[in-house]
Amino acid sequence: MRVIDFKDAKCRHCYKCVRHCAVKAISVIDEQARIMVDHCINCGRCLEVCPQNAKTFSSDLERVKGYLRQGYRTVISIAPSYAGVLDFDRPGQVVDALQKLGFSEVRETAEGAALVTGEYKKLVRAGEMPNIITTCCPSVNDLIEKYYPDCAGLMAPVVSPMIAHGRYIKKLYGQDVKVVFLGPCIAKKQEAVGDERVRGAVDAILTFEELAFWLKEAGIDLHACEDMPMGNPDPKINRLYPVSGGVIQSVITEEEADGYHKVFVDGLENCMEMLECLRRGELEHCFIEANVCEGGCAKGPASAHWNTSYVKTKVKIENVVSYKAARELPDMTDEEMAKKFGDHSISDPMPSEEQIRRILRSTGKYAPSDELNCGACGYSTCREKAVAVFQGKAELSMCMPYALTRAESMSNVVMDVTPNMIFVIGSDMRILDCNRKGQELLGVGHEEAVQRYIFEFIESEDIENALLTREPVLHKKIQLDNGRITAEETIVYIENLDAVLVTFQDVTREEKLKEQRYNLKVETVEMAQKVIEKQMMVAQEIAGLLGETTAETKVTLTKLRDSILNEEE
Repeated sequence: MRVIDFKDAKCRHCYKCVRHCAVKAISVIDEQARIMVDHCINCGRCLEVCPQNAKTFSSDLERVKGYLRQGYRTVISIAPSYAGVLDFDRPGQVVDALQKLGFSEVRETAEGAALVTGEYKKLVRAGEMPNIITTCCPSVNDLIEKYYPDCAGLMAPVVSPMIAHGRYIKKLYGQDVKVVFLGPCIAKKQEAVGDERVRGAVDAILTFEELAFWLKEAGIDLHACEDMPMGNPDPKINRLYPVSGGVIQSVITEEEADGYHKVFVDGLENCMEMLECLRRGELEHCFIEANVCEGGCAKGPASAHWNTSYVKTKVKIENVVSYKAARELPDMTDEEMAKKFGDHSISDPMPSEEQIRRILRSTGKYAPSDELNCGACGYSTCREKAVAVFQGKAELSMCMPYALTRAESMSNVVMDVTPNMIFVIGSDMRILDCNRKGQELLGVGHEEAVQRYIFEFIESEDIENALLTREPVLHKKIQLDNGRITAEETIVYIENLDAVLVTFQDVTREEKLKEQRYNLKVETVEMAQKVIEKQMMVAQEIAGLLGETTAETKVTLTKLRDSILNEEE
């Protein structure tokens, strides 16, 4: 099942989760990080380190609320780390708060730890195992079964305190009761629901973070609650399980100390180092308390929100512990307390040497000297990352030096091929950078240009004003190169450099074409005016000629009329 996941579109190419995942159970596909469920040991480290809050945890809070709404008898098993993590005046106030939320009874998981202690004591007294690794931490169990299966035979064949307690509660109240575990661990979710070997012992998991949210939602203040007793007898020294060395103190007393050498290991990397030692046969007859979280369960990934000081948490827990063995343990069968561990290893395809070289070459690594092994991608070496690319866990673009080189290369190409003249001018008017066209304008090479001032070459009043006022200059027409170039000037202030970006776009040709078009229009208008004037003159001449002809015609016709009339008389 998927306990941890990532929110889409939240990743920012930081690969911090990949860097901090010791087992590399995170793949990056299409620039989005994903949890590989079969590889993950649910240590929760990626949840803690993600700067974008892009991780999500599968929550059972609504399921638990559903149990209570439907009237199920629901018993909560509270991890002993509550004594150092939650903020209260008296431990019994936590009991009252949980009962107000609707839980029928509150019992300490340390009661289950006492049962586990009894099983560990049997193994130590028998002395048959060459080394014994405790199996209280589900992340350590997954680590061994998936990545160090050859050490699985050294794992104590005993269920965790949570499972032991869940089975005991169901034995005590009946199989219909709902058991909810409350603690600082997110790996318990996978153990309770995802592990078929122990499924059914615990019905739901709540973290201390979820409890805080629920108490706030319900308006319950721990400090205002009454001091109510736990539903179980005092588990005494077994309350030490969540602190480093707590299991060892509970299991191996002074009279049993001669049997096995006591070793406790905290932190994932330290656990892996210990397992490597076991592989090499460097440890003999050791009782090893192993925990993925540094400082023990008290520093689990779902507890650090309230208490970042492990020392303070450890002291608070130790102050409420009675350093005596628990008496009158519940009666549990060997079968109920047993868990068999084995080989659950993962087989990933491995590339050939030529395939690795081909992948390395695709990111510009042609020789060992090109392999920077910077770790920015999340993998410790370039070869390790190349293997991850072959396995579909990583992408070529995750290589930061390669991506940076490509980006710089592309920007240089753009700068060099653009027809515009581009300058970066510092606050002291010194030329910080310029492209090829800019160098042609100045008539000097790049090396000389960046040693001189812009006012040595062109009028710089607009640049000075832009640096002073930080106001942009947009598309202003100016003359360059003694009037031979007409340019469109744009100046933009660069805040983080205290400099300006100056762009001159050569519009000389456009301006000449514009001038030619204007001149053509003027010539056309002048020609039209001349035609109009000539037409007017012709019209006037025609009108004059028509006037004279009309007068002559009138005189002639009048004479003709008079002649005709005179003949008749």
